[in-house]
Amino acid sequence: MSAEHWDEVYATRGVDQVSWFEPDPATSLRLVEAAAPERSAAIVDVGAGASSLVDRLLDAGYVDVTLLDVSRRALETVRTRLGDRATGVTFVADDVLDWVPERVFDVWHDRVAFHFLIDEVDRARYVERAAATVRPGGTLIVATFAADGPTNCSGLPVHRHEAADLARTFSPAFVLEAAEREEHVTPADLVQPFTWAVLHRS
Repeated sequence: MSAEHWDEVYATRGVDQVSWFEPDPATSLRLVEAAAPERSAAIVDVGAGASSLVDRLLDAGYVDVTLLDVSRRALETVRTRLGDRATGVTFVADDVLDWVPERVFDVWHDRVAFHFLIDEVDRARYVERAAATVRPGGTLIVATFAADGPTNCSGLPVHRHEAADLARTFSPAFVLEAAEREEHVTPADLVQPFTWAVLHRS
């Protein structure tokens, strides 16, 4: 994923103007809380962008949150928004395919980054990285455009997924625990169907 592309996106569009914007990341927060009720759980938000999920996690009492995104501009937007609370968050500007974390996490959350991996080799690298990063017994939460969702986003092609497809892709390192469909309404009032999958690290 190109850092230049995503820096340009965040430089030219307001945080609340991008198609994936959510005023309240309710689904993400609900699934993270269900996967890790302990507030000491280590959580990484992959492709975090400028999402307010981190704000909600901090509000809920979580104390170990890492944000990973290829766009430094997006992460700086979040850092500025959080103010003093940013000192309790780890910011990592890197491509998930190149990232080599020095620790493991209880929960890996990814809303919309995975579907930009249109190459099967890249998807395999992502799965390998996730398998090495999520502790045994931990949880991977991933959301992508559903099979009837858009074919492009922010000028880039995407690979759409259904739950069974995600289960196969992440097997055998992860086992599908639950899945759901969400119809996200964009700031332009367009409906984008999403597939959410919750997978257990075996």
